[in-house]
Order: sequence, then C-alpha cells, then structure tokens
Amino acid sequence: MDNIHSSHWGAFEAIVEDGQLKEARPFERDVTPSPILNAIPEAVHHPVRVVRPSIREGWLKNRDRNRGNDRFVEVPWDEALDIVAEELQRVKREHGNEAIFAGSYGWSSAGRFHHAKTQMQRFMNCFGGYTDQKHNYSLAAGLAILPHIVGDVRPLRQATSYQAVAEATELLIAFGGVGTRNAQVEPGGMGVHTTDSWLRKLADKGLDLISVTPLRSDTPEYMNADWWAVRPNTDVALMLGLAHTLVSEELHSPEFLEKYAVGYGKFEAYLLGKTDGQAKTADWASAICEIEAERIRELARKMASKRTFLATSYSLQRSDHGEQTFWMTMTLAAILGQIGLPGGGFSFGFGSMHGQGNPVAAHLPVSHSAGQNPTGSFIPVARIADLLLNPGQEYDFDGERRRYPETKIIYWCGGNPFHHHQDLNRLVEGWRRPDTVIVNEPFWTPTAKLADIVLPATTTLERNDIGASSRDRFVMAMKKAVEPQGKARHDFEIFRGLAQRVGVEREFAMDRNAMEWLRTIYETARQRVSEVAGEIPDFDTFWANGYVETDMPETPYNVYSDYRSDPEGAKLPTPSGKLEIFSETIDGFGYDDCIGHPIWMEPAEWLGSDQVKAFPLHLMSNQPQHKLHSQMDFAGPSKEEKVGGREVAVLSSVEAAKRGIATGDIIRLFNNRGETLASAKISDDVREGVILLPTGAWFDPASLDGAVGKEKHGNPNVLTLDKGTSRLGQGSIAHTTLVEVEKFEGTPPEVTAFVVPEIVPLKS
Repeated sequence: MDNIHSSHWGAFEAIVEDGQLKEARPFERDVTPSPILNAIPEAVHHPVRVVRPSIREGWLKNRDRNRGNDRFVEVPWDEALDIVAEELQRVKREHGNEAIFAGSYGWSSAGRFHHAKTQMQRFMNCFGGYTDQKHNYSLAAGLAILPHIVGDVRPLRQATSYQAVAEATELLIAFGGVGTRNAQVEPGGMGVHTTDSWLRKLADKGLDLISVTPLRSDTPEYMNADWWAVRPNTDVALMLGLAHTLVSEELHSPEFLEKYAVGYGKFEAYLLGKTDGQAKTADWASAICEIEAERIRELARKMASKRTFLATSYSLQRSDHGEQTFWMTMTLAAILGQIGLPGGGFSFGFGSMHGQGNPVAAHLPVSHSAGQNPTGSFIPVARIADLLLNPGQEYDFDGERRRYPETKIIYWCGGNPFHHHQDLNRLVEGWRRPDTVIVNEPFWTPTAKLADIVLPATTTLERNDIGASSRDRFVMAMKKAVEPQGKARHDFEIFRGLAQRVGVEREFAMDRNAMEWLRTIYETARQRVSEVAGEIPDFDTFWANGYVETDMPETPYNVYSDYRSDPEGAKLPTPSGKLEIFSETIDGFGYDDCIGHPIWMEPAEWLGSDQVKAFPLHLMSNQPQHKLHSQMDFAGPSKEEKVGGREVAVLSSVEAAKRGIATGDIIRLFNNRGETLASAKISDDVREGVILLPTGAWFDPASLDGAVGKEKHGNPNVLTLDKGTSRLGQGSIAHTTLVEVEKFEGTPPEVTAFVVPEIVPLKS
C-alpha cells in the first residue's frame, strides 16, 4: 500500500490531491475506527503550524524572560541551530548537564523512530546527559507502589485478557468504569480497534457489572451496568467496607492469604479497628463514600459467591494518596482468594488504552534506543513546577532523599506540559525562571508560545516511520504522504544538526540516515520475533506491503495464574516472593502518607471536608472523547464539539438549578488557584456534587499577570492541585480538586488559543 500510515488512534490510508492531504481513510481492516482520524487533514495544513525557526525578540536582544508577552523573529535554520548549540554548550560549561531539563513528556507520534522524546534524549545522552523525568502522568503512583507489593508492573504491562473475563468471570466490579473513550488510542497505534467488540461480548454474555464512578458515562450504556455513583476519591473506603464484610462474615480465604500473601494479620488489625479503634465496617464506609451500607454488604456476599474480577482504572491513582487505590485493589482480591483463577483476581486499566486486555505480541519492541543518561539525574514526572521554583530543595521519593537541581535550560519536544500539568498558573511562574526554553514543535501550542526558541518540526505525514505496539498484532509502515510545511524538519534531522555542532554526530546518528534507521530497527525486531514466534517478512517486503500482521496468543490470559499454580517455582519478585499486603520495605521508609499497608486517608480536597463551604463541587477532569490529550484541539471532532469555541463542562440538573445554569450557558469555574470559562451542559449522568470538565483545551490565559490567572478556553488544569500523591510516588493528583461554578454574566472574552503569536518574518 503506497499511502498507508498510522497514528496513536489508528491506521489509515492517506488520500492526497495536488500535494494536500484530503482524507485520512481508516485502515480497511478496522471496522470501528476512531473519529479522531478526521482531524488529521485539517491539522497538517492548519495556519497554526510553525513554519520557520523563530526566536523570541526579547531573548534574542538581551536574554530577557518575558515569555508569553513578546513577538518572535524568524531566523534561518543554520543560525537557529548555531544559537541552540552555543546555549547548550554554555550551560554545560558553566552549570553542568544537570542544569538542562529535557524530560520532554508527551505522546507526539506513533512512529517508533521519529519519536520526539527518544530523539531528543538520545542527543542529550550523547551530549553528556540531562535531568530526566521518571514515571508518567497517567500512572506515577501505580508505577511506584506495584514493584513493592507485587514485585513489578506486570498487571500494567499485561492485564488479564478480555477473553478470560468473557469466558469465566461472573461478576465484574469496575472501579472507575470500563469504557471505549480512552481505548481509541494506543502508544504506537493499532491496526484494528477491538475494545468495543470485547465489551459487547461481555454485555451479550449477561455479565453482572458494577460500575463504581461518579460518571455514568465511564461505562457504555449497552453494558447495562449497575451504576454506583460513589463520592470522588473514596473508593478505598468502599473497598475497605467490602473487605470488612468478607472478613467479619467469614467469606474470605484464609488459605489463600496464608499461602500466597504476607502481612495480612497487620492489615486485618487495622481493618477490624484493633489499631485505631475504628472498624472499617460497611456503615463506616457508607458515611464516607455515600453508597448505602446494605448495598456494600450485599455486594461483598455476591463477590464471595461468584467468580469475581476487580478492574481498577488508572484514573483512581491520580488522586491524593493514589497509591492506596492499587494496593487496596490487590488486597481485596487477595482476601477473596480468586487471584490467578480463570476470570478472577484483579487488573488495572481496562479501557484506559486500546491494548489493555489484549494479548501481548511477539514483536515487542520495534523501537529506537535513547541510550543511558550519564548524569542519572531525574525528578518524579509531575514535579516540574517544584523543580523550577525550588532549586536545591530536598524531597522524598520512593525511599530516597533527593534534591532538585538548578535548571538553566528547558528543552521540550513532542509534548505540551501546559496541557497535562496541574496548577498551570504556578507552572507559568516556574517556567519563567530558567535562562532559556527551547521547543521543537509542529504547532504554536501554549508551550511553544511560552518558549524562547521554537524549531519547526514535521508531523508524521511529512516523514517515513514505523508504527507498532506490543499489544497489537499489526506493524504498520508510516509512509510520507506530503512535503513538510514551510521549513519544518523532522526531529532526527534537527538533532543531527545540533549533534554535528557539538561534536557528537557520529555517536548520535551512527552514520545512518532516517530510512537506514527504519530498516535497522525493523530488522532487529524481526530477528527477535523469529527466535520466539517464527519468520515475518523482511523490511523491503514489509515496506512494499504497508504492514505486517503477526500472530497473537489465542489462549485466555489470567494475571498470576502461574503464581497460583506454582507459588514456589513462580515466586513474585518481592522480598517475600509473595503478594505483600504489608510491605516491610515501605514501612521502613517511615512515610506518614504511605505506611506499611493500605489505609484510608482523607484527601487534601474532597466533598467530606469543610472546604466545600467555599468550593462545593468536585472537579473531574478526565481524558477527552474527541482528541488525544491536547493534540489537534483546533481541528476535526475536537473543534466541532466545542460550544462557542470553548470546552464543554457537564453538571447535574440539581447543581445547575442551584446556580441558575442552563445548557449552552457560559460558566465560570473557579477556586483559589485560578479560573476558567466553559460552556455548560446539563446531564444527570454526572453525580450531584460533581462537575466534569475534560482535559485537552489549549491553555488560553487572558493575561499572564496577576495572582489568580484567568483562562478563557476551558482548561481544567488552571484549577487542579499541584501536589504529589505521597512521598512514595509523587504522582499527579489532578482528580483531587474542589471548585465552585457560576453563570458568566456579560460578554465573554474572545478565545485566542489558536492565534499565532506576532512574528517578524525572515527577510529574503
């Protein structure tokens, strides 16, 4: 196929006329393609593209830090690369490589070679290193806790398969729901979307499904779920109430706990109230989570009588003390004693990405190596503002006492932190501190507008690449369809130019061009596959055909079935070799916000606190339906679903009536961190006391001055709390946020999120 291509939201055929991309036609094998594909043609040719290297005028003249309030000056590529190389060398010479912050978190491309973060970090490693980021915004708390309690991240890497659930599960309890919204996407892309078909199979089976979430829409209507509209951030209390009923009514499995777990006795003392005087009964849990106590008791009894599977979404651990949600999920499943049985036990992230619940393919991984960071310097991924605002400050992270280095350069490519970070007004303050901010970017995103040097990068349609995920059976050729817009270059070319200037070109590029690298990484993966799963076509055949379809395991997969069958031969990589309900390691850290066993702790902000007197609504800021993160916010379905150019916020009829709000009204969401404007929609699919404003609207501040920034476009992260989950994981707690809402009176300000900054054109 001459014009095959791929993206995080699916494969497609690029239809080109007169050099313009006219259509992203879904891959012929994909019967449920993502509508996000429809945004691609508009995005590639959109006026918001960065077309030439541009440097902020104030930085160019006197190195000022007036980011976001200045015009840009276009310069030739050679001049831009010379300036960047000189600045990198200056900072390295004067401050050391740790002063270069280049974590560059983001989902820029499904392509495994032209992956912006990988290219940049490979260059930085060749240059002597940088300060990196550890873990990710999606799963930081989970990635920190799981190695301590199960030994590794196996439940994240390969969840129990949908096939196993379809064949054997009788009762599925979905904490956080299980849906198709996020399953549109997969890192590395996919050939065929399968999540919807699997969920329909579960529905057709008549599976007993409990969806525990403040949002009815977290589970498809066709699944006929029993919606438990839990109070946000209280799932751990609910799980404890279920556990107490199981134990007090002797419905648990002491045999499983004795054979496969350690530390249950210490946890049970807490559960029964022996350590703190408060038994975690269903009545106690009900007062916290606002689910009726008798419903909790009845569900616990049903869990013990059926093959029960616990599915906890990633979103739950993006809250204060988020580690506890994953730890308590494992503990509750262990108390039931069904871990490792067909269709029993627990997993995380059903519906979080397309591949979760799919088999794992043998072609893992088609990838390009970034190498090793010589400095070893990193921060927890969500602690960017702390890094920038508090150089030299000490902090705790996963058993270590660490210190934030001083940052002189931020180099970002392939991402938009002014989408995914919390308390964006605080991030703006920190963003002004470094000497220089450099961005490689195809579009004038908020991050690009707040940079000093912007280098125009190509989109995936303007270069060749390979798309692949270990949880999809297709490896896709991503063939160049159109010429680069303006003077855009791909990141490999940009960093090769920088590598040449700083004397590490050979180490970075290894005397290969981009197409030679594609051949190399494909053939490396091909050799690996041949050793375990048989031959696949060589690179030339693959490229000519447009894709390779590999075999996937056909048998249902149950997490920890091997451990249950052979607890000695398949010991877990924990200190005890078992599931750790009590962790001596974590207990030894001495953290008061993450002790040695799972517990309920009040979040920093929640509906059970006195803070509701000022801010009585809990903000849920989930992933958007119509885009991936903030990508292509200006095009296609994302643009079409905005109302009055703003993101849509959803609240219940009860909360709307209290405030005189109707569907279509412009509303002001605010707290003591900031405010934003959105368009209202009234729906009782949202629990009372909750307002839903999805992420993804490009940050559009009315001004970058003032203590409480006013945002015009509906970006919820001007409101969210920038605090770590605990000293263990230091993850994002975006879902721990209280706000108030009111109808906006008067003429709303114009949305300018997609207006290109003033640019002084390059003189010919």
